[in-house]
Amino acid sequence: MKNISTNDFFDPSVWEQAWQNDSFTAVKQMRAAGMDPAHSFDHKAAEFNQQVFSEEGQQRTKRILNWIQGQDVNFVNASILDIGAASGGFSIPFAERGGVVTSVEPCIPLLDLLKENADTLTSGSVTIVDEEFQDIDIEAKGWKQAFDLVFVSMCPVLVDWASVEKILSCARQFCYISSTAGPREHSLMNEVLPLVSDHNQPIKPQIRHQSSDMGYLLHLLYLKGYAYESIITHEMKTVEMSKQDALEHVIMMLGLHQVDIRPNAEQVISNYLDRQYPSGTVTMEQGGRFGKVLIRLQDQRMYTKE
Repeated sequence: MKNISTNDFFDPSVWEQAWQNDSFTAVKQMRAAGMDPAHSFDHKAAEFNQQVFSEEGQQRTKRILNWIQGQDVNFVNASILDIGAASGGFSIPFAERGGVVTSVEPCIPLLDLLKENADTLTSGSVTIVDEEFQDIDIEAKGWKQAFDLVFVSMCPVLVDWASVEKILSCARQFCYISSTAGPREHSLMNEVLPLVSDHNQPIKPQIRHQSSDMGYLLHLLYLKGYAYESIITHEMKTVEMSKQDALEHVIMMLGLHQVDIRPNAEQVISNYLDRQYPSGTVTMEQGGRFGKVLIRLQDQRMYTKE
């Protein structure tokens, strides 16, 4: 957006259109890189599931759920819609904390793992819906304002304001949405970038505002009069991969960042990994800024814990 006037800054229609037209939002970047957003984890579902239910993954889940509960959201006997549930990284803990959970997940490999994980529950319940949320008729499902909490964590259903309205329409009391809040940070990509792109072109200038969905979301929630709490944090984690997995991963990241790379980039990176990581295990840091917002739909007053 260029030459924004004060009137434009406070005009929701301007920002709705800008979100629709922005080619650097997360889902559009994935599609530009040849990826199907709804099935990007199909081939690594088991690895993803292992990470989510690892000690580190469970600590992350606990931090998020504790933050939500700290805003006076009670999970006990609450109806919870988990959109993009994956293998149940949040659906299972919601159920364990007393929630009545409906999990939406269209990806078959993740869906199978979600069923396995749900079968281990000794308390709570998880009902699984194997459809893409975009294709679900909310009225026909009886989901209009049917859930105490609608939960959307890092899910590609967030694409524009219309998608937000559909998500919000399912919620009766609260709606939680999270997404990236800026470019992904990736140590290995930074290592190989000078080897496979122009020396003076580490990253295209446009990358600075990639994954801008959270910015549009927060501004539009403000302009449209919603009550909400939000938090932006910077999170990094250490990841270990085999050389082949690291090679595939960094090529994917370069594609997502829309970096122009030389034709022999894959071989150059492979040779680099051989030299720098002779053990065959590649260690990298990855993460970035992440945004979380909890929208209050009934009691819109500030909650003060007694």
